[in-house]
Amino acid sequence: MHFTLFSRKKRVVNLVINDHSIRYVELKQIEPLVPLRWEERLLPTGIIANGKIIDYETLSNILEECITDWKLKNRQVRFLIPESFVIIRKVSIPAEVKDDEMKGYLYLELGSTIHLPFEEPVFDAVVLSKGEEKQEILLFAAPEENVQEYMELLTEAKLDPVAAEVSPLAIYRLYAHLQKERKQEALLVVQFGLSEVNICIFENTIPFFMHHLPLEFNGEDWDKKLNRFGEYELAFVGENEQFSFQMEDSYKELNRLMDFYRYSLHQGKKQVSKILLSGDHPLLGQIKAELDNRFDVPVQMLVFEQGETDLPHTFHLALGLALKGV
Repeated sequence: MHFTLFSRKKRVVNLVINDHSIRYVELKQIEPLVPLRWEERLLPTGIIANGKIIDYETLSNILEECITDWKLKNRQVRFLIPESFVIIRKVSIPAEVKDDEMKGYLYLELGSTIHLPFEEPVFDAVVLSKGEEKQEILLFAAPEENVQEYMELLTEAKLDPVAAEVSPLAIYRLYAHLQKERKQEALLVVQFGLSEVNICIFENTIPFFMHHLPLEFNGEDWDKKLNRFGEYELAFVGENEQFSFQMEDSYKELNRLMDFYRYSLHQGKKQVSKILLSGDHPLLGQIKAELDNRFDVPVQMLVFEQGETDLPHTFHLALGLALKGV
């Protein structure tokens, strides 16, 4: 399993598969950032749950239909590893370990100086700092079995997987690309989906820690409806009070993590300076209003405008994935 970008002779497919949809974005150019094509297919409930593939055969058939309809066969593809599989951890290793030796060293240290909650991981690492004797790295790890299942799914659909990513990095990459000015900040990136919330705090471009929170999803509260573009989208048909109750744990968890960052890690001397809100939840605007009301830090949503046709916010994650390695 490789986490690097290979050849780009053809435009690479950027595919996001979650519990409720399959989306893809293809770039036309980087500067200025212009998507060429994007497509979406909603998934029936129960095929994927919390990132885990439950009905592999049905998902495979649907994906193959998408690849055929979207004319993507035999293309290279970047994809996301579900956050429910991924952990990030700071690790200190000897300073003399070179970049090209790092993965070999980490494999040797698994189970002795480096402990993970699963066996046979795939991982990537970023150097945070180097000293005379030690260097600190940020380790991203996921179970090889789960990642391999997604790779096989893509390969069977006549795609060539060449890069894997986690969603907070993809969203932050898009945010950084769109920023006019760079500044030092502690940015809390929160992604709201229908059945999960992903939270990651970035300190000056480096992911500090990541947290995955599953949400209770009731399919009876949502209905497929055609929008003005003739595309299906999910619409909430449940009670507003019920929705607010379901979201309450998420808001409390955000507050807990912000307090932990401020008081436990920085003794009250440093706090989150901004919340970056993203995700494909259909009620994201309502969620933003609630965050504005509850927290005393600014809440920002990603805004990407492309001429007369604006890319829907539900494709921001795939757009950030498309910027990997460029």
